[in-house]
Amino acid sequence: MTVVTCIEDLRRLHQQRVPKMFYDYAEAGSWTEATFRRNAEAFAEILLRQRVAVDISRRSIAARMLGEQWRMPVGIAPTGLAGMQHADGEILGAQAAENFGVPFVLSTMSICSLEDVAARTRKPFWFQLYVMRDRAFIEALIERAKKAGCSALVLTLDLQVIGQRHKDVKNNMTAPPKLTLPNLINMATKPRWCLGMLQTPRRSFGNVVGHAKGVENLTSLSAWSAEQLDPTLSWDDVAWVKSKWGGKLILKGIMDSEDAKAALDSGADAVVVSNHGGRQLDGAPASLDVLPQIVQAVDGQMEVYLDGGIRSGQDVLKALASGADGTFIGKAFLNGLGAMGEAGVTRALEIIAQELDLTMAFCGHTDINKVDSNIFWRRD
Repeated sequence: MTVVTCIEDLRRLHQQRVPKMFYDYAEAGSWTEATFRRNAEAFAEILLRQRVAVDISRRSIAARMLGEQWRMPVGIAPTGLAGMQHADGEILGAQAAENFGVPFVLSTMSICSLEDVAARTRKPFWFQLYVMRDRAFIEALIERAKKAGCSALVLTLDLQVIGQRHKDVKNNMTAPPKLTLPNLINMATKPRWCLGMLQTPRRSFGNVVGHAKGVENLTSLSAWSAEQLDPTLSWDDVAWVKSKWGGKLILKGIMDSEDAKAALDSGADAVVVSNHGGRQLDGAPASLDVLPQIVQAVDGQMEVYLDGGIRSGQDVLKALASGADGTFIGKAFLNGLGAMGEAGVTRALEIIAQELDLTMAFCGHTDINKVDSNIFWRRD
């Protein structure tokens, strides 16, 4: 039996147990993948100050995000096709997050629908929205999120057009996978995954199929996205979404201080500093690289979260010490889900919580809310 001690252990199991096209979808960036790699490199470059002879017997990593207390300032980011990493993936992820005590964000491009997840959880989750050309569909989707009891809307702004991810093109990635000879050969080596998928009816995009006009049998995310993603998206559309939603609004994909100021002016409650996991603009800086300037631009007037490159509790601590009010994990979540289903997601959260707690202690702190950049080691 594999002993799982870190997210990398889960990543390796994920790669072993899930068909190549879906593993590659989770673990890839656009073009040269320079930004995908930079997200992790930026964290690795920060060194920490070890402190001693401090009473660290009582410690807390609990924190507030969007007005609610959570077990730690780490949420599960919206990830498309999570239900292709493991059968009923979004349901399992939401249940694991709920039981652990962290936010869960359901993607527009999930396999399990809003209604599926709401029916199988007890507490409100957050919903991530893409603005499509079909505004009637988007308006109906917002209403569905309200009926599902979602407590926040996360509007993604950095997918007006979809970046080319070479691995997805080469794998001819679809959901469910096309039964080509290479796919059949690959899936034959993943019996655990195949058995799970055979036992669930959820194999396509639950929020879209049967809801979007003329979409009764959607398989290709890229084809539908190419038709529906709206390159005309503007701040006027943000205002429109805000008026239709009427609740807590988070804007995701902010990588520039001018955009951060516009987000503040829009009346949003928070922003997510995010480069879409390095899956959109290749050659952009890491999310962590630009975090300080975003924090400075909003000047404490809204919450600032970060995703991109977080694979450990140490990464979470470094993001918080750099000014983030909270963080989100995407790939680390999918690694756990693909590796072991709900138990894997729980294990990923446990690992990150333990690493966050221990690293904070080694740096001489006992309250995650009081950590700042003084924990960084700097060469004199």
